[in-house]
Formats: sequence, structure tokens, C-alpha cells
Amino acid sequence: MAGHRSPRGRRARATVGSPTRHQAAHGSPPTGPTLRTTVLATAAAVGAVATGTFSAIVPTPGDNTNTAAADEGQFDAWLASSSATLPAALPDAGDHLRPVSFLAQDTAEFDTADQHLALLEKAAELAEQLAEEQREQAERERIAALIAQGGLNGWIAEALQILELPQSLAPSVKKIIMAESAGNPRAINNWDSNARRGTPSQGLMQTIPSTFRAYVHPELAHRPITDPVANITAGIRYMIANYGMSTLEAGGRSDSDGDYLGY
Repeated sequence: MAGHRSPRGRRARATVGSPTRHQAAHGSPPTGPTLRTTVLATAAAVGAVATGTFSAIVPTPGDNTNTAAADEGQFDAWLASSSATLPAALPDAGDHLRPVSFLAQDTAEFDTADQHLALLEKAAELAEQLAEEQREQAERERIAALIAQGGLNGWIAEALQILELPQSLAPSVKKIIMAESAGNPRAINNWDSNARRGTPSQGLMQTIPSTFRAYVHPELAHRPITDPVANITAGIRYMIANYGMSTLEAGGRSDSDGDYLGY
């Protein structure tokens, strides 16, 4: 095919190239940003950082036109219309993050509150102490009333008091007494082995004379074996010494059927 000349008088060469070049010559114009657009946008962004302005860059218009064809002045107009001045400085957050300071008056109020709490705790301790003293006083009065009244409960209470043992043992001691003598301070056993040897068991706790003399509380040693309180002290001390406190607490010894055994 014969060539043709260009407008400048030169013969135009026939284009022999790759399909890519062929498509580039006859295809649709590019719609993405060109090198010129990219350079202008980058320069505008750098200028925005340097001058404190912010520019919204829209490289590709929405009308599908080639950005290369956009007039430089029109592009500058886009930049100018999309610019906004950044604030010079952020609001000061120091006031919001500053530590709370306490005045001397606040410290004094805390000290006063601590003093009030200490006084309340002290008052509670005193109240508990007073209540305990009142309970102890009431117990002393109860024991004194029992002793003054006399009888089996009074004798047991007095004997435990002399021995400095808890009054809570009274029911156990009473159980032993009722099993030994049925509560009779003058009871004498004339039929057991001790009686056959001439040393019968006597009194509330049914002790023989030698046991009574060995175990009676020293303060009551001058009393006879049939004295209720003295006899109880001798019987309690003998049982603790030979069978232990647990036997006394249990109300004496028992067999496998739970029946009472003498001591």
C-alpha cells in the first residue's frame, strides 16, 4: 500500500507494531488520571500540608472526560473550592487531665471522719464488753440464788464454783448423783463389796471414806463425808483423776447398752 505524506511534507511510515499499540491507537481514550494530573495533585497535597490547608482532590471528573483535556485553570478552581483551613491548635485537654488536688480542708475532713470511725469502733467494743460483763453478772446472780436456795441444784452449783469448773457440767453431775444416790445426801450403801469390807459408800456421790479424804476439796476437808457439797467435790475430783473429764461430761460411765456403770 502506498504511503502518504504528513502535513509537514514527510512521508508517513506505515505503522507496523504490536497489537497493543494497535489497540492504543484505535481504542477508547483513557479515563484514569494522567501524569500531569497526578503531579498537580501531589503538589497540591504537599502545599496543603505546608500551609495548613486541606484540599479535596478529585482526579477524575464524573462526566467520563479525559483529565488530560481539563484546563489547568479549571483544575486549580477545583482545588480552591475544596480547600479548608485546619485549626491552628487542638483544644487544650490539660484541664481535663490535670490531677485532682486536695485542699487542707479536705484532709481535715478525712481526719475527722477517721476519728469518728475510731470512736464508733471503740464504742462497739465497749458495748460488747459491757454486755459480756452483764452476762457474767447475771450468771453469778443465778448461781448465788441457787446456792442460797439449797437443794440438789444449789449443792451442785456450789461444788462446781469451788472447783472452778464451768456450770455447764451441772446436768452431767446431776445425772451421776441421781444414778448413785437418787439425790439423797445421807444415802449409805450397805450391800456392795465395799460395805462387806466395812467401808460402805456414802453421800450423794457414794464415795468410801478413804476416797473422800483423798479427793475432797481442801477448803472442805473439815466437813463430814455426808456433807452434800464436800461429797460432790470428792466424787468429781476422783472421777476426773481416774476416768478423765470426758467421762464426767458424759454423765459417768455406761456399758454397751447405755446403762449407767458405777465408778
